[in-house]
Amino acid sequence: MPHADFRFHDRLHDFLPPASCAGSFSCDVSRRAAIKDMIESLGVPHTEVDVILVDGVSVGFGHILAGGERVEIYPWTTAPKVARHLRPRPPSCPRFLLDAQLGRLARYLRLLGFDCHYRNDIGDAELAARAEETQRVVLTRDRLLLKRKRIHLAHYVRADEPWKQVEEVCREFDLAKAFAPFTRCTHCNGRLAVVDKASVIDRLEPLTRQYVDDFLQCEACGQLYWHGSHVARMKERVERLRQTLVQPPG
Repeated sequence: MPHADFRFHDRLHDFLPPASCAGSFSCDVSRRAAIKDMIESLGVPHTEVDVILVDGVSVGFGHILAGGERVEIYPWTTAPKVARHLRPRPPSCPRFLLDAQLGRLARYLRLLGFDCHYRNDIGDAELAARAEETQRVVLTRDRLLLKRKRIHLAHYVRADEPWKQVEEVCREFDLAKAFAPFTRCTHCNGRLAVVDKASVIDRLEPLTRQYVDDFLQCEACGQLYWHGSHVARMKERVERLRQTLVQPPG
């Protein structure tokens, strides 16, 4: 029965069972399936793979193994530079599509100014179709979602705590230079615009009406925003995030 030796590098180990010998093992290839299907049957989504080397030669997802080969699979972070790269490169300021598990991450990324589509009732099939149609980067905690053919550019979010997830995504896509805090509605993702106080005064509580003069309003849902102590705290948190991102990951 023909076999091939597989080695998964670096963070691709996150998707393998603990008994996988640090990412190296032999696998039956008698079914003659495309190498993409082989990789995903072992637990690694195609969206996490950037370079595949078969006996040192860079190949695509459609390559068929005959047996006896040595297969090296790399994530984009440590892939050989001179190779056929399979993972699309994200734009400098990507637009995101988040699954139903990542609502707080969506709110935080919107706070930083990033275009994030999120619904807590979206199913996997609809999310995959929307990702393909709108060319958005999928952020998810669902490994099975990442194996859908319609998803081309995505990131599996590894951190559990929402603010750590923000740091992870910002590092993954090098977002620090694109921060534009308080320019998007954290509720619906709409753009924020300056609004005259007189036009919204009937919506204000008495103390806000008395002490606050500057307001922003979401152009999509009408949500009002103004600067208070919570904004100052968030500005400090954003600045700490900027400083963290210039340091190597711990």
